Amino acid sequence: MDFPHPFIHAVKLSRARRIRGVILGSVLFPLRIVFCAFFFLLMWPFARLRVAGLSEEDRSRPITGWRRWLVHPIVLLLSRAVFFSLGFLWVEVKGRMATRKEAPVLVVAPHSGFLDMLVLCPAQLATVVSRSENTSLPVIGDLLEFNQAVLVSRKDPESRKKAVSQLTERLTSDGYWPQMLMFPEGTTTNGHALIKFKPGAFLAGVPVQPVLLRYPNKLDTVRWTYKGTTWYEALWHTASQFYTNMTVEFLPVYNPSQEEKNDPNLYADNVQKLMAKALGVPATDYVMEGGVPTSKLGGLSLPLEPPARTALSLLQKNGLQAAELEAALVQIIDRCQSGVGLKASVDELASVLGLTDKETAVDVCDLYSKDKTVDLRRFSLSVAAVSGFFSFKSLLQTAFIMFDQEGRGSLSAEELSNLMAALLGVPQQSTAKLYAEASRHGQLTEENLLDVLTTHPPYQRVVNEYLQADEALSHLQLTSLANGKAVNNNGHMHSNGSQHYNKKFE
Repeated sequence: MDFPHPFIHAVKLSRARRIRGVILGSVLFPLRIVFCAFFFLLMWPFARLRVAGLSEEDRSRPITGWRRWLVHPIVLLLSRAVFFSLGFLWVEVKGRMATRKEAPVLVVAPHSGFLDMLVLCPAQLATVVSRSENTSLPVIGDLLEFNQAVLVSRKDPESRKKAVSQLTERLTSDGYWPQMLMFPEGTTTNGHALIKFKPGAFLAGVPVQPVLLRYPNKLDTVRWTYKGTTWYEALWHTASQFYTNMTVEFLPVYNPSQEEKNDPNLYADNVQKLMAKALGVPATDYVMEGGVPTSKLGGLSLPLEPPARTALSLLQKNGLQAAELEAALVQIIDRCQSGVGLKASVDELASVLGLTDKETAVDVCDLYSKDKTVDLRRFSLSVAAVSGFFSFKSLLQTAFIMFDQEGRGSLSAEELSNLMAALLGVPQQSTAKLYAEASRHGQLTEENLLDVLTTHPPYQRVVNEYLQADEALSHLQLTSLANGKAVNNNGHMHSNGSQHYNKKFE
């Protein structure tokens, strides 16, 4: 792979290609955007016509009659015209699209960006799943209503339950509802690997038809990912080409076994592996959770770009010395254990860390949240874990005390989730497996948790790879050594501050 993980993509242009792109783009881009907008807006009255005069009850059933056989082909033709305007002159289709009874749902991968929606044309405008917030967008809201899309709000758990119920009802309707089309990855990638499939398309346990998307072009312009090329850059680069190729391949229908019907996650994993093999790319455990790229191990979400390591790097660049950072971490941990002020603003974080550059505090806060505040438990414990200042045993003891709010000597499932989120620096949504393995007689004690994390292979790997100092911190450790501090055989540092820390909790 050209990039460290599938959530990064950047268009690589030589000087000659840049010059060519500017020349062609200055002519092709405005023309194509105008024609694209024209056909897009032309769809709007037909989309409105299809549902005009229908009651809510009528809209809750599949649309039939003249609204189907007259309006549907017109919108399909205009949809193809939109993408033709952008330079998708030809779409190569391989294989045979299954009927709605053969496969109620089409699962499409890899998901590269908004231009993937061209697949809806060879899929005959199959029904999609969309965010409910999109219904408020001009034209797009009406097109979603035309499509009779299943709507879900990412912020509302009740909306998700309703969407799952609606999805299951449609997929098990035995051909009553039109086929659905879903991107099981749930987010866009660079296509160099398939990330973990979400189970939504597989919950009903019905047959699915895998659909592969490929863009066999010399220049890979269509992808829009978490980092790298932005959506408008992808649009510019694509519209600036003479043409862009796309291949849609319908694979044979996948009929699930009884075991797969009973376990949607197993079903999703097996389809992911089949599609990855057909594409010639690896099937991975990478997943986007809460806008953070992670990998899954033992149920835990491990950040591909650990916020604590990035935070340490930022603090080093700001000139923060090892002794100053260590003292600040001890101070923050004391504050958290007192239960006072668990969140800090940018100004508070800058003050407690002694930062002269406020922008560094802003950048650190952004690593942990998007509201310009930081959970001090998550910041202090995750940074302490990778700083090399403290042993893992003493750090876990501190974290356990911090989250054992009632002093019972054991943690609930929710408290364990919060503790692991603090150590790893990202939210944890699936700690049930760890809780089950570390619990004894219905209680999860510090001793049992330490035993599982340090002796069970999957969790040992978590501790060794994510909760220990690495070579990237050598500069920080050398700074500490130069100030007269000792480094033990494990590379862990012990200063007056850390001795105080260990005495306090051991």
